[in-house]
Formats: sequence, C-alpha cells, structure tokens
Amino acid sequence: MTQICILTPDSGYESFVPRAEDEFRALLGESVRFQPWIAPLSAADTIILPLLAWGYQSRGDDWSAALDAWEAAGMQIANPVPLMRWNTDKRYLFDLEAKGVPVIPTVFAPALSDADIAEARARFGDTVIVKPPVSGGADGTYRLAANDPLPNDVRGKPMLIQPMMAAIATEGEYSLFYFGGAFSHAILKVPSAGDFRVQEQFGGREITVEAPTEARAVAQQALRAAPGEALYARIDMVRGADGGLRLMELELIEPALFLSHAPDGGKLFADALSARLTSAR
Repeated sequence: MTQICILTPDSGYESFVPRAEDEFRALLGESVRFQPWIAPLSAADTIILPLLAWGYQSRGDDWSAALDAWEAAGMQIANPVPLMRWNTDKRYLFDLEAKGVPVIPTVFAPALSDADIAEARARFGDTVIVKPPVSGGADGTYRLAANDPLPNDVRGKPMLIQPMMAAIATEGEYSLFYFGGAFSHAILKVPSAGDFRVQEQFGGREITVEAPTEARAVAQQALRAAPGEALYARIDMVRGADGGLRLMELELIEPALFLSHAPDGGKLFADALSARLTSAR
C-alpha cells in the first residue's frame, strides 16, 4: 500500500497537531501516517511531507543534519531537499529580489547592533521589524518603534531588518496557495488590534478572499524564481507604501495550508500528491 508520511514537531506544538492530523487523514485516507521529523525515516514510505515539522528552526543543527540524511538516502520528499535547504534561511529573499521578484526591503546584519538599527531606521523609517534568518511563527521577531531599545536576546546575532509594513494593520497579509504549480485558494490574514503578527497564537484571524490579479502575478514570479519545483507552496505578501504587493515569504517547508478555505476542500492538493506518487512508482 502506498505510504504517505507527514512529519510532525518533536515537541512544543501539541495543541495544534491533532487538528492538523485529522484534516490530513480525512483528505488522504488511511495511507497517511505521522512521525516526528527528528526520527529516522522509513524506506517503506513512498513520499514524505514535512508539513507539520513546526519548530525545526529551534534545532538548526538537527534540521540541517536531517536534510543531509534524507538527501543521502535518496528519500522521496515532496519538496526536494535542495529546495528546502535554500528555503530554510530567509536570506533567499535576496536571491528572489535579484531575479526581479518584488520583495519587502530587507537588510542583513551579521551581528545585530544599535548602529544597524539606526541605519535601517534612516532607510526604512522609525519603526522596523527584526527577525532571525531561520525562524517560523514569528519566533524571535520584534517590532521596534523609534525609542524602543534593542532586545538583548537578538543583540549580536545574525538578523534580518525590514520596515514595518503599514498595510499589515490596515489591510492584512495575503497568502496564496499552489499545489503542483496550480493555484488553489487565497486568504487574507489579519492581526489583532495593535499587533503586527497575523498568526493564530497571537490573535490573528483568516478570511477567505479572491486573490487579486497582482497577487497571483507576484506568486507566479516567485515560484518561477525558486531553485526547484514545489509540490506545495504558500506565498505571503503585503501591500507596500506605493500600493504594489511585495513578497514577505515563500513558504516551501511546513506552511499551514488552510485547506478549509479552499473551494474544493483540498482536492487539488490531494490530486497533486497523487500525481507525484504515480510518477514515483
């Protein structure tokens, strides 16, 4: 029997995992199994999807070692290991920008300092966002207003600095979903009042929307610029001060897929996975 293995967190996300597993079981049937991403994979699995491998960013060395091991063993990973390795570090934004993708203005500070923040404020405005290059779920991400000091837990560490995008609060963040290269659905993620983080754990909420034509164009441009083909992808973007949409993140490892917002309930995702399984036989 065809075996689909979906990788899960090793710990720390217990409240979210059962609901996600139930959704995938309902969609994919009894051929799907789940195991922590840190555990050795089985050669009996036909295809592996790290869709629930949340928190890998806190175990960077283990994650890198896992990617190397999967690649060396020739495991069939839904999104290829080289693509995930590239996508692990958000400095991939510079690669996409070099290929003409409109991304959020970003600078990299190898060892974040007060001088780095001052330079970024001179370029981006008084309020800036700092985040680790390897992160997820807004972990380690801070909004620093004009008089806010640099938090000690990010001082001296490699960090990305970006402007605070005002449209996050006034419009929200668009997420577009693609399976097998085809568009599936779109949502608008809205933060709670006074916050800038759109994740559910911070009070954010999601709204089903029609994807603006410009959003689909940016998404396609980002997918074409990525160094490999993705079975699944979530493309996050926000409107800039000039009114144009700018890429925030291209999520190719463990994005929440929000299949309940898909008009087909996730059938396109299941069909894309089935097509990959057929080609792998």
